[in-house]
Amino acid sequence: MADHKNSKRGHVDSFIVRSLLWVDDRSKVDKFFWGIVVVGVLLTLLDLFYKKKTYFSTEAFFGFYSFYGFIMCAALVVAARALRVVLMRSEDYYAPTDVESEDHPEFDLNRKEADV
Repeated sequence: MADHKNSKRGHVDSFIVRSLLWVDDRSKVDKFFWGIVVVGVLLTLLDLFYKKKTYFSTEAFFGFYSFYGFIMCAALVVAARALRVVLMRSEDYYAPTDVESEDHPEFDLNRKEADV
């Protein structure tokens, strides 16, 4: 029973890995990036074709939500980088009590796991 469960999970894991392999190809990542840019520009241009019901006067500006979303996303990235400086620990922070901190035999260091 456990073997069936593990084989099913291995199948799902390998499916996820295969579906993300396109990220290794730089040209596909570039196409994805420019596709996102084109969709964003088209959605911003759609802002010209409908009447807005706004609560604040700034919401009525062309592309307000596109620019606001971009600025907030950039602010989140900057805040995450700042938070990383505060929360980051050294690589061996947990090493004295960690099981993985034990020394491995030399023959075991370069061993590769079999593909599932």
